[in-house]
Amino acid sequence: MNGLGDRTLFDELLWVHGMVRRDLDAVRELAAAASNGAPAGEIRTEVEALKTNGPLWQLKVNCLHYCRFVHSHHGLEDRSLFPMLRLASPELGPVIDRLEADHRKVAELLDAVEEACDALGAEGESERRAALTAALDGLANHLLEHLSFEEESVEETMRAMPAR
Repeated sequence: MNGLGDRTLFDELLWVHGMVRRDLDAVRELAAAASNGAPAGEIRTEVEALKTNGPLWQLKVNCLHYCRFVHSHHGLEDRSLFPMLRLASPELGPVIDRLEADHRKVAELLDAVEEACDALGAEGESERRAALTAALDGLANHLLEHLSFEEESVEETMRAMPAR
């Protein structure tokens, strides 16, 4: 071992998280547009663009692409990364428990974004825009906090793990 541990695995985690953060910037812009009264059709078009053009959003078929990507990423972490981390550093158990709970919360928030977007243009437009803005902001805030917490909490252990 070269003393660097599994640098590639952690760097890949950072790369994926970077893509998530980039698309969250677009999500925040959508929240602001919805809050400022952008036409419902324009917001739907922007969400569709994220679903078809954003690398993270492309991984879901006939639904919110971003949701499938995040579900897949979190599923892989839950099935592969977290058990490895628990073995390598049993003291990380409470941290991993929190990360797994965060994954469930993020799934709920992604569903709320999709539902709120689908409701645009229906009766009660200002309330629906407020719901979409809240859903997008909630997703962005929670997911950004989750990514930072995960990176800070697992970096040392991941970098110390033997390269595979």
